[in-house]
Amino acid sequence: MERLRHDDPPRTGPYVTLGRLDAESEPAPPVRRFLARAADGDHTLLVCVPRPGADPARWAVEAEGARALCVPGFLPVAEVGHTADGLPWCASAYVPALPLPAALRAHGGPLPEPVVRDLGAALAQALATAHARGVTHAGLSPAAVLLTAEGPRLSCFGAVRAAAPDGEQRSGLPGLESGSLAPEQAAGERPGPAGDLYALGAVLAYASTGHTVPERNELPPSLREFVTACLSREPARRPQAHQALAQLVPAQPAARTATHRATSLDAAAAIPLPARVVTALARQSAHVLAAELPPPAAPDRDG
Repeated sequence: MERLRHDDPPRTGPYVTLGRLDAESEPAPPVRRFLARAADGDHTLLVCVPRPGADPARWAVEAEGARALCVPGFLPVAEVGHTADGLPWCASAYVPALPLPAALRAHGGPLPEPVVRDLGAALAQALATAHARGVTHAGLSPAAVLLTAEGPRLSCFGAVRAAAPDGEQRSGLPGLESGSLAPEQAAGERPGPAGDLYALGAVLAYASTGHTVPERNELPPSLREFVTACLSREPARRPQAHQALAQLVPAQPAARTATHRATSLDAAAAIPLPARVVTALARQSAHVLAAELPPPAAPDRDG
């Protein structure tokens, strides 16, 4: 949990802000994310609000869309609302979570290749499930990936759609990580599944090297062809999500049961995390538990 800045809101809707989820030194997500607590102290949440300059109406539409979804591997949105001055917000139940950039910082550099492959498989499973239902995430980037002890969660649903309407240039807009934005989406085309696969390649490139646009020889040999295919400028040359999943998950021995295979491909299943990342999750959890609500304002004796 990061300290609040002087311009951060002390409250969002009915919730008291405790701290920031994201460090200022790391790639910025397309939303401002805060850890917050209900006034009774019983519930802690991850609360998101639009970044300055965002279209609040478009942002609110995507927040409502996220609340209506139930896709394993997507961060569930439990509540949406507006502040007194009309700023939209959405909230999810808090579990200890590190954005992918924070996980690399905790680990001290790029993640091990087996962890990157497991991460990719979990994200590909989530995208395959969504795409089969006709849903495009349109917000995948390193900062949108939250690592938890229960598995990765995809946040920032619809960030590309919220940034600008179809037909308008999206390149260079605040909150959209350029290396994760598919060329056709940057040019204003309607976000589709192929754009999610481009972003998946960028996320795995980042997890492997620390940046979303690496040189080909920087990538781990076992992931080089796959990531390069995802990052193709031609959407038709990128794999589909179910094909990505098949490439990232090694073939299972025939002796393994179907139940075991299903569990290994479950987007909600945990993936092994490096020890320093696990420690950082535990540290965040302890800080959140120890955080105290500010004392209530003193009554106005002159009123």
